[in-house]
Amino acid sequence: MSIKRIDAGARMSGAVIHGNTVYLAGQVGEGATVTDQCKDALAEVDRLLAAAGSDKSKILQTLIYLSDISDFAEMNAAWEAWVDPANTPARATSEAKLAAPKYKVEFIVTAAI
Repeated sequence: MSIKRIDAGARMSGAVIHGNTVYLAGQVGEGATVTDQCKDALAEVDRLLAAAGSDKSKILQTLIYLSDISDFAEMNAAWEAWVDPANTPARATSEAKLAAPKYKVEFIVTAAI
């Protein structure tokens, strides 16, 4: 099976396709609030999935990391406004220190093509 890389760089790729599965790198967003960062990061998820020939209705799993778990409800509101309610993926959310202090949320997505 071939491997295709999207937005490949020296350190990582934005997404990697293997077979009929696309694996996205962790997506963070810009903005002052969890809601702003979620919207920005999830727009990038949409872009990468489209580049891979997929969309959010085909997401299999999402791992979500919050820098502060007390932001869980705010993240869930943004997630629920975005996710395809007829095709919700398996999902886990954890608290973790993210790559830079400005980041409040990160999404790691695996989807079918």
